Amino acid sequence: MRRFVPALAGLACAVTAWAAPAAAYEIDPLTRQPLDQPLTVTVRSPAAAAAAVDPLDAAVPKLSPIPRETVAYAGPYGAGTIVVSTAERRLYYVLGNGQALRYGVGVGRPGFTWNGVQTISMKREWPDWRPPAQMIRRRPDLPRHMKGGPENPLGARAMYLGGSLYRIHGSNEPETIGTAVSSGCIRMTNDDVMDLYTRAKVGTKVIVQR
Repeated sequence: MRRFVPALAGLACAVTAWAAPAAAYEIDPLTRQPLDQPLTVTVRSPAAAAAAVDPLDAAVPKLSPIPRETVAYAGPYGAGTIVVSTAERRLYYVLGNGQALRYGVGVGRPGFTWNGVQTISMKREWPDWRPPAQMIRRRPDLPRHMKGGPENPLGARAMYLGGSLYRIHGSNEPETIGTAVSSGCIRMTNDDVMDLYTRAKVGTKVIVQR
């Protein structure tokens, strides 16, 4: 709830400013413009409005505990493939020409690791979270549904792996990147998952290796 306190405080300040006499200010408290100058309003074109940054995305921290980088890649998989090494706790997006983008990830804790081949079957921005029945049995205290947003455990983006319960997704716990604490999903920082989301398409092959 602490995230809502500043917003509510800001609203209260706005209401107070509205109720106060305008003559009491040299600067309009709502528009932040001098009262002796005409109000200026900038109207964006529809194209500019469509290109505007999602306010949720703008709030995503830009620093990663494990910086992503372009590295040499000599593996057998072609460009556009995602390779996850749970032992390294790294995800590789193969670029081709002997290179790949390497990201730090969080992986399944002991007893929840897995390996195999999947494909990205669906992509979602700021996804809602509905814990699967297996997780509810382990943690009956969990909510049955949580709307997408900065507090959501799935973070800024999610890429769903076939018909499995697993996803590559963001996280509101960036300190867990590079660790093994999940229930089998591949966690990334919000900044990194947003970058990968722009590269990976529905149908992208995902190789998970132990």
